[in-house]
Amino acid sequence: MRKEVIGSATLYLGDCMEILPTLGEVDAVVTDPPYGIGIDGQNKSKARNPKQNRKAHEFMGWDKEIPREEVFREIERVSTHQIVWGGNYFVEHLWQSKKGWLVWDKGQHGLTMSDAELAYTNLDRPLRIKTMNRSELARDGTQHPTQKPVALMEWCLSQIPDDNRILDPFMGSGTTGVACMNLGREFIGIELEPKYFDIACERIRMAQAQGRLFA
Repeated sequence: MRKEVIGSATLYLGDCMEILPTLGEVDAVVTDPPYGIGIDGQNKSKARNPKQNRKAHEFMGWDKEIPREEVFREIERVSTHQIVWGGNYFVEHLWQSKKGWLVWDKGQHGLTMSDAELAYTNLDRPLRIKTMNRSELARDGTQHPTQKPVALMEWCLSQIPDDNRILDPFMGSGTTGVACMNLGREFIGIELEPKYFDIACERIRMAQAQGRLFA
């Protein structure tokens, strides 16, 4: 296990099922777990609209089945609130909430990718939709095949405005952490893949520096 502390962010390189039991309670888990559908890379492609081009990502084999029941019970144990992207893949393991789902409408309908993505939450509130073109990722610089836009994760955090200590046990390239730095929240991230851990550290370090500059 490797640990990096960057301002208000604490990042762990390792298996979340080994690290989660060592952590105290957090206000919320905001995460995008591996879905087990093989999206651990992608081939480069060009579209008529350059904004819809796809960058090549190495197929690394990380999108495998996770011990779902154990992972979600541990997430439930450590957090008050949960926002889990891809929640539709995990319905049998989640907390049976019928309200509070979040929807990312990608603003690009009928293409090869899904028109939208769903996030389960345990928030007792109506379903909410954020329309944001997937091309927003170009502004962030895509470094992970399932990367979410920073602005989307900031919108997620706006649903839990009083939660200050945020955990992402499947950190990937660190987008949730960048959103936390932008909003002045404390962040704990866990990532198993060294390549993406290093990318997350750099992105979060840059967000911290940018925040100090504006302050």
